[in-house]
Amino acid sequence: MMRQYLDIKEKHQDSILFFRLGDFYEMFFDDAVEASKILEITLTTRNKNDSNPVPLYGIPHHSASGYIAKLIESGKKVAICDQVEDPKTAKGVVKREVTRVVTPGLVVDESNLKSRESNYLAAIAKEDGQWGLSYLDLSTGDFRVTELVERENKGGDLLADELLKIGAKEIVIDETLKEDPHLSETLALLGASLSWKDEFSFDFDDCKSAILEQFRLNSLDGIGCVDMKAGICAAGAVLAYLKETQGGSAGHIDRLKPYSTSSYLLIDSATHRNLELTSTMIDEKKKGSLFHTLDFTETAMGGRKLREWINYPLQDIGEINDRLDAIADLKEMSSIRNELKEALNGVYDLERLNGRVSVGRANPRDMAALGASIARLPGLKSILADIPAALIQGLSSKIDTMAGLEDLISRAIVDEPPISLKEGGIIREGFCAELDELRNISREGKGYLARLEAKEKERTGISSLKIRYNKVFGYYLEVTKTNLHLVPEDYIRKQTLSNAERFITPELKEYETKILGADEKIGAMEHDLFVDLREEGATYSARMRDTSEALAAVDVLLSLAQAADRYSYCRPLVNDSEKLSISHGRHPVVEMLNPDEAFVPNDTDMDCDESQLIIITGPNMAGKSTYIRQVALITLMAHMGSFIPAESAEIGLTDRIFTRVGASDNLARGQSTFMVEMNESANILNNATKRSLIILDEIGRGTSTFDGVSIAWAVAEHIHDSPGLGSRTLFATHYHELTELSLTLKRVKNYNVAVREWNDRIIFLRKIVEGGASRSYGIEVARLAGLPSEVIKRSLEILGNLESGEFDEAGMPKIAIPKKQKKSAAGADNKQMSLFVHPADHLLEEIRKMDIAGMTPLDALNRLSRLKEEFK
Repeated sequence: MMRQYLDIKEKHQDSILFFRLGDFYEMFFDDAVEASKILEITLTTRNKNDSNPVPLYGIPHHSASGYIAKLIESGKKVAICDQVEDPKTAKGVVKREVTRVVTPGLVVDESNLKSRESNYLAAIAKEDGQWGLSYLDLSTGDFRVTELVERENKGGDLLADELLKIGAKEIVIDETLKEDPHLSETLALLGASLSWKDEFSFDFDDCKSAILEQFRLNSLDGIGCVDMKAGICAAGAVLAYLKETQGGSAGHIDRLKPYSTSSYLLIDSATHRNLELTSTMIDEKKKGSLFHTLDFTETAMGGRKLREWINYPLQDIGEINDRLDAIADLKEMSSIRNELKEALNGVYDLERLNGRVSVGRANPRDMAALGASIARLPGLKSILADIPAALIQGLSSKIDTMAGLEDLISRAIVDEPPISLKEGGIIREGFCAELDELRNISREGKGYLARLEAKEKERTGISSLKIRYNKVFGYYLEVTKTNLHLVPEDYIRKQTLSNAERFITPELKEYETKILGADEKIGAMEHDLFVDLREEGATYSARMRDTSEALAAVDVLLSLAQAADRYSYCRPLVNDSEKLSISHGRHPVVEMLNPDEAFVPNDTDMDCDESQLIIITGPNMAGKSTYIRQVALITLMAHMGSFIPAESAEIGLTDRIFTRVGASDNLARGQSTFMVEMNESANILNNATKRSLIILDEIGRGTSTFDGVSIAWAVAEHIHDSPGLGSRTLFATHYHELTELSLTLKRVKNYNVAVREWNDRIIFLRKIVEGGASRSYGIEVARLAGLPSEVIKRSLEILGNLESGEFDEAGMPKIAIPKKQKKSAAGADNKQMSLFVHPADHLLEEIRKMDIAGMTPLDALNRLSRLKEEFK
């Protein structure tokens, strides 16, 4: 057996091998040591008396799923080695084979998956300077492919953006790309498990053949990826890896969806993080994200579809308006919404049920859930018939009620089946006549045994006589030793115990054979009937895929309508203009965080002709960041086809949203805060277009003030003046100098966040008003944060010195001099020229003192001559 184990392990060295021994999965040697650490269960040994005992670690096979889940979460692969022949009929060691390999990217068991997140296996290939990216969720059959340029203009990284967006759990990569610096940099950002494969796994001809074979096609013309050479290599590598690890069929993978990122409003990884679309920046939690705010979905597949719509906002105005029409209808039809919610509430995760059925992993409860879900479909279609929106009617037409499958499952499976196939009690009475006959034999035989026991008690006079059963001896008559003298001569002794004897009779043995044979046949027949049912369910795979996709979309539309009604959202006007006009806009997430405080709405009015670049000044905590983010989120929601938190809005089609927000190091890339700022800024300036929306929350604060102001000024000028750029831009800053841009650039407007001062305190009004802020109120914010009073007092002194621009007579900046020292310093007689004061400053001061209006031309010439002599 150990020789068998080592031979199988040799072929799966990159996996922890679960080796089936009876009712347990065993792990040996290094696998046992590694698994025991991850699973936190005590390690044992085999052959304890040997000088080198074998490390051993075992788990019950019926509870393996939870242990596998924990290993997968740790990034491990698990090879499942099962017994593939009946131990009763096996000669020698029972034959065993690896039936599947569970990897982080290839999981189908419900307990190992997050219900509202996809679980993707991705593959990356490179051909002719193009990246091919393909990814598959085995649990649902969702299979996609795209191609991306090797790198955008300086600063852009579409491959990293897409990988981070889909959140692949595992990535298959051509090992010849290990030295690619761009790929190495990208992979360093990801938390995915990496599986390096030889270049033959990415051979174009082999990959093309794998795709054609999977979809039973003669050419790729019908798929739409004929010209995607790198994409074909990536998609083929996914299928090859699937075949290598899973062995069996995956019929629910019946389509490959090519797509281009240009079909969607592009969101790079920095923007996705900064806008907190699906998780928060700090702790990566769902609560506090846009997804959490909008998620009223009733089904897990609806939750996954909502996440997809957020990640991939539309660029097609027609498709956007189709969604808006559907939401508008649902928003006004509250009773229909409630009926739909109730109907969807009883629908299980059809996508993943279909996946488990197709790969032969569905258990009896899965099949019962499938039948219960399908039973809901006619009622759902009836409700949808009353909703006029064209999109709803189109989705309804794709929902297949699959009456034949529902009828089959309802007749075959009991109402509350066990989870395991081995437990029996799966098939309903009346479904199979042969099975019913065997069950009657079993029941009658057991009834006969009860009658036989009563008869033998009466015949022998042994009141304590019992008919019992165990796996070793089968059925037997047990008689205590005190009653042995009453045992009849036809009893045959089978076993002697300390206080009893066990006997059999020919009659008992005959019925044992009959009963046990029936029970064994019942178990085998139930197994076979269930497998046949599951295989029949797999033939509905394509219809199930279409139905589940339609239901998921209906669920998302219902969720967005629910959000629109509950939060008082309005329908945006999305058109082909360059306008971005929002009346009384609100931040969809922030307004929910503190329900006791009314959120202050704000207007936005931008275009590319007059109000292209908005400079926003004001104190910290006043609401600048919230305001600019809410404009980006409203724009994104409108492109999703969602209603938005505003009273009204006109939003011109936008190709990309860029954000430069916050300050943080990127240790993975060895980059400082300032370098991160500059990389993100470079990405924006090199890749934005006139159709883009740019959100800048501070630029240049990662370096010195003078450098920072200079860079921020130049960035703003470039966005305004550069041909082909001219993007609508919201620029929040503490550099008040930037407000002077409006004097020289015609499409720049200044706004600030209004505050009021009262009793040496500031009150944030959260209102965006026209004009620049006169000060930052940073010290007042520091006071609110609880800085010691002496620090606040000293800060006010230093601020006064900075704002006065004074220097002492020694030429030292008065920023460092407390007020109490200034009087003594003022009396000092020191005429030395300050190193920190430019001579031109004195000249300018003299000019300021002149009474130009009262001077004659001659006086002016004389004064100019004296100044000239003075500053030779």
